[in-house]
Amino acid sequence: MHKTFIKEGSEELIVIYLLWDNMKIVISDYKDSMMPTHDVELEVLKEGLGEDVEIVIYEYIDEKKEEFYEIIKDADALLTAFIQFNKEMFEHAPNIKVISINATGYDNVDLSVAKSRHIGVCPVGEYCTIDVAEYTMSLILSLVKNLKIYSYDVEKNHQWRYEVGEENKRIQDLTLGIFGFGKIGKAVAKRAIALGMRVLACDPFVDKEEAVKLDVQIVDIEHLLQEAEVITNHMNLNESNYQFFDLDKFSQMTKKPYFINTGRGACVVEEDLSKALALGYIKGAGFDVLKDEHPDLAHHELVNKDNVIITPHAAFYTSSSIAELQRISTQNIVYYLTNQKNKVFKLVSD
Repeated sequence: MHKTFIKEGSEELIVIYLLWDNMKIVISDYKDSMMPTHDVELEVLKEGLGEDVEIVIYEYIDEKKEEFYEIIKDADALLTAFIQFNKEMFEHAPNIKVISINATGYDNVDLSVAKSRHIGVCPVGEYCTIDVAEYTMSLILSLVKNLKIYSYDVEKNHQWRYEVGEENKRIQDLTLGIFGFGKIGKAVAKRAIALGMRVLACDPFVDKEEAVKLDVQIVDIEHLLQEAEVITNHMNLNESNYQFFDLDKFSQMTKKPYFINTGRGACVVEEDLSKALALGYIKGAGFDVLKDEHPDLAHHELVNKDNVIITPHAAFYTSSSIAELQRISTQNIVYYLTNQKNKVFKLVSD
């Protein structure tokens, strides 16, 4: 039996879908982080756990925790991305068996409590490799072909001048340097090579044989900085590369490259990048991430530059990736609850 009803809260409407059975799945997050629709999630859960599984979809608000506690008190599984599931939360969810994270990060869950109670925690290892790789190539093409400079000159200065842009080489004549040769780095390399670019990569953990098969040359940091005409960052953030791209690194970029960051904002010292632009160490930059996930754009020193493109952490955002994110995260719940843990995409607690 399938029932849908609307519960009117003090500030907004909360939609709850109920599919009655003994098993209860809660899908919940902050309003801005909820999926626009839940058709994929409902389909996967019902197909994997049965038509009678109970599914609750709830917009979470910090100020209404008691209401949330009431919802999770008999839940078997939770699907979320950003709710801080700490020790107190666990105490109000005595039946919880698995928390599926519909994101790649999982630091919002207290893993020590989860592990002590043998509760599964399943983030999504990856779902948007292709999307980020395509986005990276879009930024490279936009910068090399001066699209921001031209559109800025037309819209802000009302000028019609091709010579205002950089006289760059053709894409096929450029050398691309990739920092971080994981899944996304490899996907970028394949697309760059398809356009005729020479590709260098730097990654201490890379499988060099795989790089050779892709026609990518593995080099050290100094070589890449000195040879690349476009540099793109896809490193996973860790202690070794926090604020990695500083003024010293930019000063070593002897070919005055374009710099792209669709990896992690904290890998770049933004003040130093602004200096590098002013000093001519780099021609321009494209960012989909900044050091602050909620930046003060009205006062940010990289905003309103005709050779800098900044987008709001949007590289992942396609209908294809969203559907994949929903599918994988709900399949993780199904696999875990049906004792098929070997099929869970990524398991960080069990």
